[in-house]
Amino acid sequence: MKRLLAGALLLTLLAGAALAAWLYYSVHRPFRGYDEADAYVEIASGSGPITMGRQLEEAGVVRNVTAFRAAVWLRGAGRKLQAGEYRFEGEMTPLQVVDKIARGEVYLRPLTFREGLTVRQTAEIFEAGGFGSAEEFIAAASDPEPIRHLDPDAPDLEGYLFPDTYALPRRITATQLVARMVARFEQALTPDVRERAAARGLGVRELVTLASLVEKETGKGEERPLVAAVYSNRLKIGMGMQADPTVIYALERAGRYDGNLTRENLRFDSPYNTYRYAGLPPGPIAAPGQASLEASADPADVPYLYFVSRNDGSHVFATTLEEHNRNVHEWQVRYWRQRR
Repeated sequence: MKRLLAGALLLTLLAGAALAAWLYYSVHRPFRGYDEADAYVEIASGSGPITMGRQLEEAGVVRNVTAFRAAVWLRGAGRKLQAGEYRFEGEMTPLQVVDKIARGEVYLRPLTFREGLTVRQTAEIFEAGGFGSAEEFIAAASDPEPIRHLDPDAPDLEGYLFPDTYALPRRITATQLVARMVARFEQALTPDVRERAAARGLGVRELVTLASLVEKETGKGEERPLVAAVYSNRLKIGMGMQADPTVIYALERAGRYDGNLTRENLRFDSPYNTYRYAGLPPGPIAAPGQASLEASADPADVPYLYFVSRNDGSHVFATTLEEHNRNVHEWQVRYWRQRR
C-alpha cells in the first residue's frame, strides 16, 4: 500500500511538473499566426479573459486560448485587462500580449489640424487620414447642437472645431471626432478668457469671430495682440474691418475663389465681405487657436488702425492713414517693383 501511495504521489508530482513545464513553455513561446504586416484586435468593454483569448487566437496573435489564460493567471492581470483596439506586429509571447493589454496600449493614430482651417479644409484632412469621407465630416460639423449652449445663433460648427493634434482610434466616426474637437474648444475657452471678452462687450460668437480674423491675418504670436487691437479699434469707431480673409471666405463659400484676390472680388456681395459691410462678419471664418482667442479677449493697448504685410509673414502697423499709405508704398508697391 505504501508503495502504491508513493507511486501515486510520484506520478502526481511528475504530472504537476510536466504541467508547470508546459505552462512555462506555452507562455514564453513566441507566436505569430497572421500573414499581414500587423494584426488588429478590438476588445470590447466587459470582455473576460476567455473572450479575449478567443479573439486573439482567431486573429493569430496567440497560439490558443489556454496559453493566453495561463499568462493572465501568471501575471495576476485578470482585473487589469483594458478594452480598446490593439495593434500587434511580429512574434509575441502570451505574456507580452497580456502585458500590452494590461498597460492599455490601445492603438491610436495622430491627426493634426493646424490653426486657421475652415470646416471644409478640416474635412479634407480627416479624409486624407483615412478615417472617413469629407462629406461625412462636413455633415457632422453642420449640426450646431454641440455648441448651442455657448452660441445659440451658430448655424454650424465653423470656428468651434479646435485646432490640435488628436490621437484617434482607427474606427472613430466623424461625429465622434467633431465632439472631441468641440470639447477641446471649450477647454481653450477658459472662464478667464470669457470674462475678459465680456468686459469688452464681446459674446462668445463675437470673440471667436474676431479671433478667426486674427488667426488668418498672422501666424506670429507676438503680432496677434496687435492685429486684435487693430480690429478692436476699428470696431470702436465704426470703421470697416476691410479684412481680405473675410472676402476669401465669402468667395470660397460661393465656390468662386481661384487663389487670387482681385479688386473686383472686394466688391463681391456677401455679409462676410467686410469691405462692403461694417463690423464683424456674421460668424467665424476659420478655427482660431488658443493664442488668438486670448489675444482677441485682451488686445494690446495700442492706437493702431492699419497694418500691411512685409512679405515675410510679419506686418508693419500704423495709426494714421498717411503713415499706412507710406508703409504700403514701401512694403508692397516698391517691394514688388524691385522683384520684377
